[in-house]
Amino acid sequence: MLRRLAGDSDVDPDSGFDPEFNKVLLMPAARALYRNWFRVRMRGLEHVPAAGAGLVVANHSGVLPVDAIMLQVGVLDEHPAERNLRLLSADLVYTVPVLGGLARKSGHVPASQEHAEELLRSGELVGVFPEGFKGIGKPFADRYRLQRFGRGGFASVAMRTGVPIIPCAIVGAEEIYPMVANLPEVAAKLRLPYFPVTPLFPLFGLLGVVPLPSKWIIEFCDPVPTDGFTADQWEDRDVIVELAGKVKDTIARKLDELLAERGPAFG
Repeated sequence: MLRRLAGDSDVDPDSGFDPEFNKVLLMPAARALYRNWFRVRMRGLEHVPAAGAGLVVANHSGVLPVDAIMLQVGVLDEHPAERNLRLLSADLVYTVPVLGGLARKSGHVPASQEHAEELLRSGELVGVFPEGFKGIGKPFADRYRLQRFGRGGFASVAMRTGVPIIPCAIVGAEEIYPMVANLPEVAAKLRLPYFPVTPLFPLFGLLGVVPLPSKWIIEFCDPVPTDGFTADQWEDRDVIVELAGKVKDTIARKLDELLAERGPAFG
């Protein structure tokens, strides 16, 4: 912070990412949730490169994207290289006053293939959640059932840049806000993708926004190399779908393993 006051700053002029601001001011609050509330166990960090580009692809859940923040703080705190995970997030984030600015300062960028490719070519570690709103907005009855992985855009980007895809399975986020119903009429009025009803929200107001203290496990799986694909395969739909399906299946299998290992979500 003293360097910033002296006019010396590492802020990315294009994306607004401020590594120092993120580490000193934003991550400590997330760290308290990570360590003390969710008691996250993070494993497989040896699969995340210590330097250079990589594309982390994870399942998404939990009504609010808390899983993204836990993934980000875990990589920063527990990876030996203290890597910053640059997350691709929905355009909706950047329309919310204050939140949009904080997201940019913490290293998030609007989700697009162009932004992802630019970051990867500059050697960044990038995180993406292909399920998007369909993942975090699904009912509790469908917990840990992976939704459609978009059109496989992440696979195309990885092939074009030749970076490894690191599948990542996150267990625990599904239980923080058990969504038992959705109110689409309310969501439409608020211009939201869904309006969740949980056992505590909206009945208990702001108290219902406090996430339940579920037990979490985050595990990175063996990287999937992409540097062997040729230029004519980068836009081949069959190749893209096959690669995206391989990553999705890897995450699905790991979720089943972690759920069996974790047991009850609470206690």
